[in-house]
Amino acid sequence: MPKIFSDADAIAGEIIRDVGKRLVVGLPLGLGKANHIVNALYARAAAERSIDLTFFSALTLEKPKPSNLLEARFITPVIDRLFGGYPDLAYAEPLRRGKLPPNVRVVEFFFLAGRWMHVPVAQQNYISANYTHAASYLLAQGLNVVTQLVAKRVVDGVPRYSLSCNTDTTLDVLHARAEGRASFKLVAQVNSELPFMPGPGDLPADEFSAVLDSPAADFPLFAPPAEPISDAKYAIGLHAASLVRDGGTLQIGIGQVGDALAQSLVVRHTNNAQFKGIMRRLSPSVQPRETAPFDKGLYGVSEMVTEAFIGLIDAGILRRAVDGIILHGAFFLGPRSFYRALREMKEEDRARIRMMPVSFTNELYGNEEQKRAARVDARFVNNTMMATLLGAAVSDGLDDGQVVSGVGGQYNFVAQAFALPGARSILTLESTRQARGKVQSNVRWTYGHETIPRHLRDVFITEYGIADLRGKSDADVIASMLAIADSRFQDELARRARDAGKLAKSYEIPREARDNTPEQVAAALQPAREAGLLPFFPFGSDFTDVEQRLIPALQVLQEARHTPLRLASLLWQGSTRTPGAAARECLARLGLDRPKSFAERVYRALVSAALEAR
Repeated sequence: MPKIFSDADAIAGEIIRDVGKRLVVGLPLGLGKANHIVNALYARAAAERSIDLTFFSALTLEKPKPSNLLEARFITPVIDRLFGGYPDLAYAEPLRRGKLPPNVRVVEFFFLAGRWMHVPVAQQNYISANYTHAASYLLAQGLNVVTQLVAKRVVDGVPRYSLSCNTDTTLDVLHARAEGRASFKLVAQVNSELPFMPGPGDLPADEFSAVLDSPAADFPLFAPPAEPISDAKYAIGLHAASLVRDGGTLQIGIGQVGDALAQSLVVRHTNNAQFKGIMRRLSPSVQPRETAPFDKGLYGVSEMVTEAFIGLIDAGILRRAVDGIILHGAFFLGPRSFYRALREMKEEDRARIRMMPVSFTNELYGNEEQKRAARVDARFVNNTMMATLLGAAVSDGLDDGQVVSGVGGQYNFVAQAFALPGARSILTLESTRQARGKVQSNVRWTYGHETIPRHLRDVFITEYGIADLRGKSDADVIASMLAIADSRFQDELARRARDAGKLAKSYEIPREARDNTPEQVAAALQPAREAGLLPFFPFGSDFTDVEQRLIPALQVLQEARHTPLRLASLLWQGSTRTPGAAARECLARLGLDRPKSFAERVYRALVSAALEAR
């Protein structure tokens, strides 16, 4: 049986006595980090330089940090409400400032998107890896400790511990240990909010060498609130929903597009006539491939499990069982309501969700025959930042070498799509972005970095439609990508392709693709928005009603901040109009109902105008 501790410093001391002063500590990706144990080990190493400490991890979670007065007024109460009891990881801030002790190293293979750009030490110690390779890299580093947040259950007076949110790499390294290919100590921290998930991550106590189990070390789980779904993301989700076959298999990646896709599937299933009407307005010249409700239902296999999957289960869509399981996943992360839904599920319902090693979800190797039989008509839907006209995808980093996030499981699922009959890899992206005060195209002619090479091009989706590229010639691929690019950039993109000799000089972009504008998308979705079919928060929100009204207005100001004329226009409008009751409620939430300074008066005017403009 493991040693039970009530003090994090004491368990850190036990680890050092047991393992020695050279510590290679595996921390689960995202939610599953045992923060108190991690912080105690870090404090020991900071105080005693003879300790050589390496943390190997991914997705270090940090509370949001405001960058200006308006953000602070909005987000500080949210942080207090949602993250007030969450213990910060002690290594994160020194890492960000380049102030880690010389005997401490933090190595990650996936970043929280955009949060570690231009942080030299983090960028230098990043390992580019497929998710399925992370366990082998961790073992190669000399792993000797794994610390993990767990759920606890007592059965017949004997405790059992669930790896819960992070079976992903932990089960893979435990498998290596069982085969004699690794030797490490598994150390747990019990958390009362983690749901106890059945399956291979339900472990007997003797798998652990030590357990931190104390009310003093309990804490609320990191729960990022859902973000509102924009028109562009809903359009992408709707297009993707028209490719999902009844009786098939579904994987969804990280991001809001997953929520948009799930809600679009719910509309397709429960409001089928309205779904067909939305698709007609969105793409009048295109006949959607799949529009029927789900008679057989879907089976889910996804490295990440999100609240969107719970929505699909509740809607009766995710119900095709494989050996009694309707959803296999490797890790989960989401808002408080998601964790609560898992905790409060009936045992028989939770038993149909099985958390597995990432080698199971992301690969066909191992029990391949059974996996192939289960993963019929698979649709693997993942987000990318940019795509080239020739079909390469840029998902993890920039052409100057800066890593934005990581490869994660994207390549794994692209490879599966080509290995499984009837499967497709669907990469989604918004067609444009705001950068340095200008709108820029995310569809590029070329780019100096790629995550998925063009020889693995399959399906790309923007808010303007679907580009099916598999098996097509370069010229046809370029034409397909031009058809889903924003019309403000189509001519220049086509010129680049013609100049390179990859597109016929006589080629003309079809008329039906010439109205690819945000206004066209907004008009197509407006009736469904007004009917409540495409809500900003389809699966609930931890934001209050007032905060939900404020978020789109703050996004308007965020987009306008690099455009002086737009800001000036908003300032004038807000200064010359009297806000209504709803706007006054929003202003009061930001402490701008009674401005006391010139800056507050400016912010009051800008917010008032943005509330009208959203």
